Amino acid sequence: MFPIAFNPIYKYPVPDGHRFPMDKYELLPMQLLREGIVEQSDFFDPEPIDMQAVYAVHGREYADRFLHGKLTRQEMRRIGFEQTPLLAERELRITNGTVEGALKAFETGIAFNIAGGTHHAGRDQGEGFCIINDQAVAAQYLLDHGKAKQVLIIDLDVHQGNGTANIFAGRPQVFTFSMHGKNNYPFRKETSDLDVPLEDWTGDDVYLQMLDSILPDLVEKIKPDFIFYQAGVDILETDKIGRMSCTVRGCELRDEMVLKLAVKHNIPVQCSMGGGYSPELRTIIHAHANTFKVAAKLY
Repeated sequence: MFPIAFNPIYKYPVPDGHRFPMDKYELLPMQLLREGIVEQSDFFDPEPIDMQAVYAVHGREYADRFLHGKLTRQEMRRIGFEQTPLLAERELRITNGTVEGALKAFETGIAFNIAGGTHHAGRDQGEGFCIINDQAVAAQYLLDHGKAKQVLIIDLDVHQGNGTANIFAGRPQVFTFSMHGKNNYPFRKETSDLDVPLEDWTGDDVYLQMLDSILPDLVEKIKPDFIFYQAGVDILETDKIGRMSCTVRGCELRDEMVLKLAVKHNIPVQCSMGGGYSPELRTIIHAHANTFKVAAKLY
């Protein structure tokens, strides 16, 4: 099948009523196994990443302060989690899951991380539940180790990938594409190589037509030899903060469009799951599971 990064530490303890649906990281692997989409042998357990790979995209001072629990209260409020050694280990394992998955994808065509997609983490700060930008670290790793010369990051979370845009500004080896809610978080947006802001309550038809009008031509123009796909499911009409009107089926068709294009051009893909804040956890799990289901049909 295809490799999937996962460690139980992904489910980080948060207070009751916390906005982030942390339970999804425990439930999604169970659902994938229950539906027979993947097998237990498809999962791999990433070790914490070497900090040198983190320093390649994040400022050393910021990264070290996080690693040693020395971010300020204000910084941690922006991030949204309590600062602990367990959180540091979690972030380093998630990041390495994306790096290792990317390397494995050259053999399997695609790799997944049950978590990740931490696209709000910029070079010198974290925010919005994002501390280390896993796909940015992995993209830079591929470039630094001669595994890729041109990377395309496709970010279809409802929120702009502002951290990724910040990190790769002026870096043509990584093309950042973000299609997101125009009026949604972050309210001060960065400039991606290509930003496609959508109006509130955009539904399946407009969303999919817009993506289809852009993505094939973009791949032809950029000619990436690797794609990172941020597959957030907060575009769903049920999402508490997404302000989009896409259905679960529309979300699945979005995934299909991205992955079919990668298969057509024989471009390896690493997929991190990104956000999702529907009130019913089963809706989030269903939408995420569909991404894996699409991949299982294509790879």
